[in-house]
Amino acid sequence: AAQTKNLTRGKKKPIRGLVQDAAAVMQEYTQSGGVRPFGVSLLVAGFDDDGPQLYQVDPSGAFYGWRASAIGKNYKNARSFLEKRYADDVDLDDAIHTALLTMREGFEGEMNEHNIEIGVVGEDRLFKTLSPSEIKDYLDEAN
Repeated sequence: AAQTKNLTRGKKKPIRGLVQDAAAVMQEYTQSGGVRPFGVSLLVAGFDDDGPQLYQVDPSGAFYGWRASAIGKNYKNARSFLEKRYADDVDLDDAIHTALLTMREGFEGEMNEHNIEIGVVGEDRLFKTLSPSEIKDYLDEAN
């Protein structure tokens, strides 16, 4: 639906609209079949006309907007850590360091450039995956 809107009207769908579409599909399966076949929560991040966006979508189809969030095994510790470190005016390097430190809170084993991935999206709305060497540099700085 978002790609069709982009192609036919030349407009990109807002992040919230994408999340609503995904949540509606998940909710439909929950309500009509009484099952939750997706079985996962999603964190959806992006940048649109309203600025940076972060949403969580639960398997039931419920969704929430966040400034910072975490999901998974140790999400409570991670969210607590983020609450202490979050700032609206953080620059990209600090945001990456905070993300790495947050991940380290619940990471089992050694976290290195070969077992994690980092993606960033900014005002230019382009998604970039950091290379293993860039990740290693950030990990070294975070130590």
